[in-house]
Amino acid sequence: MSEEKLIMTFEANTIKHLGVKMYANMPPALAELIANAYDACATEVHVRLYDADEKKVIVEDNGVGMSFDEVNGYFLRIGRNRREENQEPPCKRVPTGKKGLGKLALFGIGDTINITTYKEDKEGVSFNLDWKEIQKWKGADYEPKYEILPKEKKLIGTKITLTNLKRKTGFPVEEYAESIAMLFNFQDKFVVYLTLNDSKPIKIDSKLKYENITPEFEWDIQKIVDVNEKDYADKKEIQGTIITTEKPLKADSTGIALFANGRMVNRPEFFGLSESSNFYSYATGWLNINFIDNWKEDVISTNRQSIDWENVKTAELKKYLMSCVSIIQRQWRELRKEKKQENISKKAKINVKDWLNKLPEKVQEQVETIVNLLDDTAELSEHTQQKAIKLLHEIAPEYANLHWRNLENEIKDVSEKYYQNGDYYTAFIEGLKRYANEVRQKSGMNISKERVLMQTVWGGKKLSVTKIFKRTDGSDFLPDTINNIEVGQHLLSDGIVAGGRHPLQHEEHLELSKTGLFSEKDCLDFLSLLSHLFKRLNDSEKP
Repeated sequence: MSEEKLIMTFEANTIKHLGVKMYANMPPALAELIANAYDACATEVHVRLYDADEKKVIVEDNGVGMSFDEVNGYFLRIGRNRREENQEPPCKRVPTGKKGLGKLALFGIGDTINITTYKEDKEGVSFNLDWKEIQKWKGADYEPKYEILPKEKKLIGTKITLTNLKRKTGFPVEEYAESIAMLFNFQDKFVVYLTLNDSKPIKIDSKLKYENITPEFEWDIQKIVDVNEKDYADKKEIQGTIITTEKPLKADSTGIALFANGRMVNRPEFFGLSESSNFYSYATGWLNINFIDNWKEDVISTNRQSIDWENVKTAELKKYLMSCVSIIQRQWRELRKEKKQENISKKAKINVKDWLNKLPEKVQEQVETIVNLLDDTAELSEHTQQKAIKLLHEIAPEYANLHWRNLENEIKDVSEKYYQNGDYYTAFIEGLKRYANEVRQKSGMNISKERVLMQTVWGGKKLSVTKIFKRTDGSDFLPDTINNIEVGQHLLSDGIVAGGRHPLQHEEHLELSKTGLFSEKDCLDFLSLLSHLFKRLNDSEKP
């Protein structure tokens, strides 16, 4: 019994599920091979696709290459964690892979694989991996065929050739380039070149992922961290940029991708925030969270498409990222609002921000909504938009409440400046002064005290406000009617002086306004009454 052993065995199905199935799509599979080149200190990787005659894929890098022992001890070991072995590359890069499963991506592309690799001052190694042969293999360990090659100083690096491809149709090379670019965010000198049938290569670097996106607004995430009241232990380690565009993005271009040490660890998303707002149709970007790779627990999925957000530490990170995106969303609304107002201002030659700020609160929101709708309606020509906004401005101009009172020009001219500054009592007093001075001038009565002046002039005594008016048939109005109007002019003129000026003239104007004892509405009501009295004055004649 003591001689018997328990043995864990691995079937070819392990490779099938972790390689063939997981990397059935070309871009993620190529990304694994590119990542291996990065970990091998390569500065360039050439991915050559051929679909004209024999379909094949060649991935060649200028990295450090592998010796025979390294191929045997490292590359051909499935599930090896290079970080735990502290195998530091000469270029000091932090390895992007740590599960030891990325090499299985080869079998997601093709059934037959040749790998040729040269390390400096070492003999080269060329060996084949055959999926069909592996499936039939009966031994405990698969033994691929290999060949030792003489040293070659100019061929340092690794070349992988894949044939008997699973894909039977052509290669959409531009789509592949964009997809691969989205999976990496390397910060140092590392470039990938992708070609189809030896055509002009497409350069894939960190810039390509946003090459077709024109930013309207951009945020450095650290600027948001600085204003975020929420706390997070590694907040200063989060780096990256969030972009919003002028027009909505394609659905597959929205969201914020997360990267760790140059490789995607979470597909673009908004971290659980409700995406009903327009903001989410305009926002994209990337964040580097390298610190997540240093956690003891591995929270990144094998295919590097998602983080396990159910983990306590990742849930804390997610909550913080949500708070940052919420701040950006609020700032975006304000920036977009300001830009929209600037655009409309240029079109209509009206300072929209200033205009809206000077509208009554109840009116401001409605006018702003109409203005934004006009600007957003693409079916309207720019000329029509301008005309409509100008007409709206005429209907509801700055200080619309004052405008809508239709004051006599003499009253409006002297009171408008004070009204706009919020000095409502002075606005009224200046209007009253103008009225009193015009009464003196027209009546010829140089009386300094306003109440005495009004009592002396009006009531049909020195000036008559009814003299020029006749009925439509040319006859005079009844004496009582004339008397009532004349007396009314007297009483209203006397009353506005007595009720408005004399009791309040010794109080601080600011106190009158703050307490509501003399409000904006009081000012407008008094100015309207003065405007009425002024009209009567303009129509008056000596009896």
